Amino acid sequence: MLTDRRPILLANARLIDPSRDLDTNGDVLIADGVIKDARKGIGAAGVPEGTEIINCAGKVVAPGLIDMRAFVGEPGAGHRETFASASLAAAAGGITTIVCQPDTKPVIDNSATVDFILRRARDTAIVNIHPMAALTKGMKGEEMTEIGLLKAAGAVAFTDGNHSVMNAQVMRRALTYARDFDALIVHHTEDPHLVGEGVMNEGVFGIPNASEAVVLERDMRLVKLTGGRYHAASLTCIESLEILKRAKDDGLNVTASVSINHLTLNENDIGPYRTFLKLSPPLRTETDRLALVAAVASGLIDAVMSDHNPQDVEVKRLPFAEAASGAIGLETILPAALRLVHSGEVDLKSLIRAMSTKPAELLNLPGGSLRPNSPADVIVIDLDVPWVLDPAELKSQCKNTPFDDAKFSGRVTRTIVGGRTVYELV
Repeated sequence: MLTDRRPILLANARLIDPSRDLDTNGDVLIADGVIKDARKGIGAAGVPEGTEIINCAGKVVAPGLIDMRAFVGEPGAGHRETFASASLAAAAGGITTIVCQPDTKPVIDNSATVDFILRRARDTAIVNIHPMAALTKGMKGEEMTEIGLLKAAGAVAFTDGNHSVMNAQVMRRALTYARDFDALIVHHTEDPHLVGEGVMNEGVFGIPNASEAVVLERDMRLVKLTGGRYHAASLTCIESLEILKRAKDDGLNVTASVSINHLTLNENDIGPYRTFLKLSPPLRTETDRLALVAAVASGLIDAVMSDHNPQDVEVKRLPFAEAASGAIGLETILPAALRLVHSGEVDLKSLIRAMSTKPAELLNLPGGSLRPNSPADVIVIDLDVPWVLDPAELKSQCKNTPFDDAKFSGRVTRTIVGGRTVYELV
């Protein structure tokens, strides 16, 4: 629900603010679209007249999530997802900022399309939306885009979506050129030749871990050569984590994300070839999944993202080998991640850091913090409320969730964007 912008006091909450290494009880005062204060003992006394006071006893207040990788259909594929529907889903999932991908029609590879995205999102969405622009023209991997102009127009990073740039010279030039603009290159590391006709993890229809590791290893050498800023879009396996650790230990300016799917599911969850779990990259082994969880807990992996990719029933309810890859995730990223908190594998502050504070830092976006004068993009979480996901109740236009009928413990009860409540669990 979208309400007025009167002051709000979130009282008696557990405050989680990784930007200040804070996990304590206290209150958050919001007014004029920003956080005025977040500490113990604000109380109701002295707050502005007309303040809405919300008792958050037993709940967590944290910075809103920033999702670094989500496909939104506009322009060209509004039947899959619009900015309006994506933002409703995001708000219900505790996401206050969506970073949308450039693989639209037309591709986001020029300033005019970036401007269209920003204006369209401003007019129709209830959360913040920022575009990543294409790294190469038409996402063909042949000629880099005008990175400086696109960044000036509002692109927050550069990627070819789920396409890998296989021409090493093109990638080298892009990293070099982007360095001069302090622009972040986000790369999907998957060699299409090693993927071949594969549709799932290595086996009869196999996509080997090497398809990811080979590209990542090449990219690390190019980063060392150029000094560019580099972010691996979606790592999935132990071999990649070893490469990432070596690069970080060598002082390279590299970071990485993992999708919520690879963090909480493995290849066995596919079961009788459930196409809603056909993903790119594919789900890996349980050993790989546990390594990814440990990497998030240690900070080796910097960010957790939804990899939201809505697909029609017509392209999902097909034999596994023929079905399209992708799953929605805006509404389930936080509930799924909370499974790791309840199991004791990742603490809540580290999780919020990877889903909010660190993405804000990487993309130079406001948010990701409860510091005074930060944007009032804030969520309230009930960690213990039990619920079962009903796909029919999801706000995304497509319902291709890998978590249909899943049992969760914990969800967002209120999402505030720019000081306004845009979602409230009723």
